[in-house]
This record gives sequence, structure tokens and C-alpha cells, in this order.
Amino acid sequence: MAKLHFKYGTMNSGKSIDLMRTAHNFEEVGYDVLIMKPSIDTKGSNKLKSRINIERKVDVLIDKEDCILKLIRDKITENLSCIFVDEAQFLSSKQIDELFFITKELDIPVICYGLRNNFKMEGFEGSNRLLLIAEELEELPTLCKCKEIARFVGRKVNGEYVLSGENVLIDGEQSNVEYVPMCGKCYLKKVKKINL
Repeated sequence: MAKLHFKYGTMNSGKSIDLMRTAHNFEEVGYDVLIMKPSIDTKGSNKLKSRINIERKVDVLIDKEDCILKLIRDKITENLSCIFVDEAQFLSSKQIDELFFITKELDIPVICYGLRNNFKMEGFEGSNRLLLIAEELEELPTLCKCKEIARFVGRKVNGEYVLSGENVLIDGEQSNVEYVPMCGKCYLKKVKKINL
């Protein structure tokens, strides 16, 4: 039986690269894949775009109110072997449930990639649901500047760490916004300004 997977990590952990590499592996041996991402992720428009400038066109863009089952109905082929979802944290709980349904009813594996938490150390709706129902969880690690594993992300606006603002603010869309992967200690010290 197919499973729902969630591969999560902070910014710069290689989520999009891993997605493109894994999709390529399926295609190299003759299988079809379907790649989706939420339309709210405007970086790259209708493409996946890694931070090292590797790109790949997306098959389906998902709006917040879309029914994923309806979106992909005419894209399911006998040779479809896997569905990939980038930036899954931006999906609704209902959409995550639909992906779970696809794994069981259509027996197609779904591999979701995304952030576990935001710049305020709070969960995203899609990530929270995935952490509850995904059958396979995998952290994609990256390093903090101090060389510890980064599991959090700080948001800088005009070079200063902030703890307020819109939950979704795509870096690269505004030149004054930057995200920094951080370990817990550095996050508390630099973002929350707690002396440890």
C-alpha cells in the first residue's frame, strides 16, 4: 500500500533539490511523476526553484481552496508512480487529507516537502497535519552558522531579525527579506534576544 511521506527541513536544507532528484530517478527508469506546489509560493512562478538555481516546471499549481482530487483527475495515468508536492506547509489540512486519500484509494505514493515551522517557531497548517498523519517522516538537515543542526528559521527584514509580520512572505520576492537556518540556541539568542 502506498504511503504519505513528509520530508521537512529549514531553509537551505535541499528540499527542492531532493524532490527534483527523486522525481528524476523515477523518470530515468520509465515511470511518470506528477509535481505540484501551492500557488502562494510565487518564487519561480510555475517552476520549482532551488537556492542553487536548479529549476523544474511544475505540473499542477494548487490554490488554497482547490480540491486536489479534482485538479489531478485527468492527469492520472497507469504509469503514474509518484506524486511530489513542494512547499506543502502552505496546503490546508483538508488538502493534506486528500493527499492521504490518494495514497490509499489510488495506491499512489505522495511525497511532500516543506517547512516544519515558521520564523516565529509556530507550525503551518499543512505541516501540522502532515506531522499527524504522514506515515513516513524524514528530516532533511542543514547547518546553523555555529555548526549545529538547524531546525528553526529566523526572518531578517532589512538585516534585522523580526518576530512579527505576515506568516507567508516569500524571500526573493522582496529584496529586504532573508531567512536564516538556525539551531535552537542561536534562535533564542539572536531572534528572541534571550541571554543563555
